[in-house]
Amino acid sequence: MTDWKKEYEKKYLSMEEAIGKIPRKASVVVGMASMESQGFMGEIHKHAEKFDFLRVNSCLNFGHYPFCENPESEGVFCNDNWFFGPSTRAAQKAGYRIVDYIPNNLHAAGMDRIVSFKEDGDFVVYWGAVSSMMEKSGFFSLGLSNVYEQEVIEMADMVILEVNDKVPVTHGDTQIHMKDVDYIVEYSKDLPTIGVLEPSDVEKTIAGHIAELVEDGATLQVGIGGIPNAVCGLLSDKKDLGIHTEMFTESMIDLFEAGVITNKKKTLWPGKFICTFALGSQRMYDWLADNPAVLILRGSYVNDPYVISQNDNMVSINTAISVDLTGQVCSESLGTVQYSGTGGQLDTHRGAVMSKGGKGIIALRSTAKGGTLSTITAVLAEGAKVTVPRQDIDYVVTEYGVAHLRGGTIAQRVKALIAIAHPDFRDRLTDEARKLKYI
Repeated sequence: MTDWKKEYEKKYLSMEEAIGKIPRKASVVVGMASMESQGFMGEIHKHAEKFDFLRVNSCLNFGHYPFCENPESEGVFCNDNWFFGPSTRAAQKAGYRIVDYIPNNLHAAGMDRIVSFKEDGDFVVYWGAVSSMMEKSGFFSLGLSNVYEQEVIEMADMVILEVNDKVPVTHGDTQIHMKDVDYIVEYSKDLPTIGVLEPSDVEKTIAGHIAELVEDGATLQVGIGGIPNAVCGLLSDKKDLGIHTEMFTESMIDLFEAGVITNKKKTLWPGKFICTFALGSQRMYDWLADNPAVLILRGSYVNDPYVISQNDNMVSINTAISVDLTGQVCSESLGTVQYSGTGGQLDTHRGAVMSKGGKGIIALRSTAKGGTLSTITAVLAEGAKVTVPRQDIDYVVTEYGVAHLRGGTIAQRVKALIAIAHPDFRDRLTDEARKLKYI
């Protein structure tokens, strides 16, 4: 029997030694969100002289890392992101040409990027956080994210694992074996967490409308934020709900423990929570550790619309920044400024709409900026990115009600959306719709 502990010792390097193994020009992919490589990302700026150009690919950075937040890094480092977070937004706002955005649909993000690397002839390194090794088997666990990680590992030229004893061992397609690893470093640090956002009264009203659309036995995809949290808080009277979701959230634990989520009625993977990453509190991470009821599978599978659609009565609940009168949804930019990302919104929305009895729900407050702007607009702001095209739209919900747009004409959509806009803006929207000859 192989002594995997000895194999571990053979591949173990210090952080500096492992960084030294990366070629002077390379593309490095790190784990996502709660599983970002905090050691590597926090240390890499100290080794700038070792590189001609290092492209670091990440998704939803939580830490503040000097390599992508200091203008002196321009020309040596670049941080390409599948989804912007607070630190990358700040770097973008400051005008640093160190961060960039990768337009994507989550289910294809990893493979699309690998194809791009290969076409450019890049040397690809995967550097990701993992659990401590299971000594008997020689396996590590990718822990809380498998959005693109396994696919990059399988195609990378070099695999470096950052062993963090805080990473939980999880079930699903999260295992990577010692024999598939080139080098190992150790870095122990608590994982990034986020608190549960307390919904406002407006968000609770929106959630009430959405909860009425959720039937017993439905399978849910629920996003992050005040509205999704409020929705989950209003589902206590439902029965036998299931979960097939991009992101595992805190509220799912509460509904499971209350007996609302049972996963028994799911058409696909009955009895199991299906997700592709988890982000929340330490309580959640502890709950997910070695929990066989939760399978963390590849994003290319979990978020494939055709896979999602195999769940009958699938309901996808996502939020938006603005919706125009024809049904175009912007959820990721403020005009030309990238704010977040497409993520899995279009994936899950399309999958739900394709599902037998399914519903794709887009929720938003009717106003922004203290009530001075309507989020339902005649046209999207100049440069705003369309996250969900109007031909895919199904339900739109604000605190003023529900607009069911699927299959509707432009005139029908305009009237339905104006009816759920804030009353202060309805006359103006009607006038603008007439000028555009929508009605």
